Amino acid sequence: CVLAKSTGRFAAIIELKCETDFVAKNADFVALTQAILDAAVANKCKTLDEVKALPLGNGTVQDAVTDRSGITGEKMELDGYNVVEGAYTSIYNHQGNNQLCTIVAMNKEAEAAAHGVAMQIAALNTPYLTEADVPAEVIEHEKEVMRQQVINEGKPEAIADKIVMGKIGKFYKENCLVDQEFVKDGDLSVAQYTAKVAKDLGGDIKIVKFTRFQKGEGLEKRADDFAAEVASMVK
Repeated sequence: CVLAKSTGRFAAIIELKCETDFVAKNADFVALTQAILDAAVANKCKTLDEVKALPLGNGTVQDAVTDRSGITGEKMELDGYNVVEGAYTSIYNHQGNNQLCTIVAMNKEAEAAAHGVAMQIAALNTPYLTEADVPAEVIEHEKEVMRQQVINEGKPEAIADKIVMGKIGKFYKENCLVDQEFVKDGDLSVAQYTAKVAKDLGGDIKIVKFTRFQKGEGLEKRADDFAAEVASMVK
């Protein structure tokens, strides 16, 4: 069960994992996940260990998970927790099925824009916010791969670098949130969409941070795996 909650400036996503869909869809299991998330957000916990140690019921959050596991006969585990803070945060629970949630932080309150961007993040699993957020080693690796592909296609080496620069532009468009086509209006990029909303509201609206979490992805494990993948590409 994956759930998200925002109190305006502070938002969090949590996952409670079990073994079967039958238990995952059980109202008591969802209620336990919600109770844990409520406690985590109320206490502004920053780590999963902090969440597990929170008081809940007659013991701690970890005790409550263990007790529920004993009732259902299935192994249960708090497998992910992530926090996003900003001047304004908005959450999205995709189709309300507690399987995929996103959070977006904006520099000011603009719920319609934030909700639209949060849906965008759910639709397209984007790793970066802007071009500046893409590690230099990732770009260099992409350029090397693209250049070799261009040469293998028979293009002269003299023009390979120009072709690669064009391909890098496409890479940014696919992997950077602000450069993507906005799913609700293909004529606009996400940056152009937020700029349009800002103009309508008479202010400056920017995306500050975001996160996306889908069932089965341990948040901390996913971050470690991604770091290892980047290191492997560089190596």
